[in-house]
Amino acid sequence: MTTMQKGRSPFSPDQPVTAELFVGRHAQIEHILTRGAGQVAAGKPVTMFLEGEYGIGKTSIAKFVQWISERDKKLLGIYATLERAESMDDIGVAVLEGTLRAGVYNPNLGEKIRDGLAKYVGEQSLFGVTIHAEALKKEGPRIAHGLLPFLSETLARVRNDGMLGVFLVLDEINGIARNPRFAPFLKGLSDINAATAPGQTALPLLLMLVGVEERRWEISAQHASVASIFDIVRIECLSEDEMKDFYVRAFESVKYTVEPAALDVMTHYAAGFPKIMHIIGNAAYWIDTDGCIGRDDAMQAIVLAAEDVGRKYVDQQVYQALRSKDYHSILRKIAQMGMDMSFRRADVSRGLTESERKKLDNFLTKMKALKVIRSGAVSGEYVFNMRMVRLYIWLKSTTEPRSMP
Repeated sequence: MTTMQKGRSPFSPDQPVTAELFVGRHAQIEHILTRGAGQVAAGKPVTMFLEGEYGIGKTSIAKFVQWISERDKKLLGIYATLERAESMDDIGVAVLEGTLRAGVYNPNLGEKIRDGLAKYVGEQSLFGVTIHAEALKKEGPRIAHGLLPFLSETLARVRNDGMLGVFLVLDEINGIARNPRFAPFLKGLSDINAATAPGQTALPLLLMLVGVEERRWEISAQHASVASIFDIVRIECLSEDEMKDFYVRAFESVKYTVEPAALDVMTHYAAGFPKIMHIIGNAAYWIDTDGCIGRDDAMQAIVLAAEDVGRKYVDQQVYQALRSKDYHSILRKIAQMGMDMSFRRADVSRGLTESERKKLDNFLTKMKALKVIRSGAVSGEYVFNMRMVRLYIWLKSTTEPRSMP
């Protein structure tokens, strides 16, 4: 039983990491701040695509560089999630809502922006801003079809506060990326802003799309020339040292210590994924009873983390769909081959029983139909589509008692 009082956990598995606990990504952050925010502050529009796998920390990075850019480069940060967007009008609604919530890093800016958009705002309280959803919905088409004028008007409201440009993030683009009008919308936005009339200047706009690599391919497939507008920033897994730095800082923020053996376990299983790091860290925080995270705490946390990841990302998609015990056995044996995203049919086949070997091709067909894997670049090679899935089946196989390190 827990014998100590618990405060607020420093981990947030379902939210972007706070600026105080942000670690790593130095080269990518420098690239965004120099070639993106720095150029926009000097008056040159830039469009970037921040890409990486699910759970790699893209949203955290986008919000972190927005904060730095607003503070140091004087770019007004507007964060718009397109999670529910299916049409161009929905983009207008999302951007307008994001604009009304601007000023997270500088409340004075937020107040000025909302004063100019008062008809969309209800009462403000300790819980944030109340937004009139119906009014937003009606205004969506106008914003979507006149996004540059709208952003210019917004910037004008905070020019006297030293703001030099706008940093607009469009996140959660999975749904809208498939809309055939989205790619022309982006290309038109870039072209119109660049083709200013004599005596006029372009809107200093850093437009950043955030998504997985496949979404960028889908957008480019809809409009071939749109690929040319993106400065692509690729986010990879964190290094072992970066993960350890994060865990030490996170636990120190609540006056906890972490034993080296516990750090080794947590970083090994997190595999460089910030989302998994948070899930593991959060589990360890609530398991611990003495303010010191030891190896046993870490191992228990791994088991809980594997269950959590499975419930959220994998079980419904994979394990419940593959009801055969042989299929589950094949999946477990693939998992135990290591953490690589790809595997070869011939390598899997060698470790199977005769019964499992007969079912291997059907298993691979089902996994492709579930969109868990795809064919690789060479014959007989298969690649996992999501590292989150790959990581979970590996965790599931390695957290069996006989497999614990």
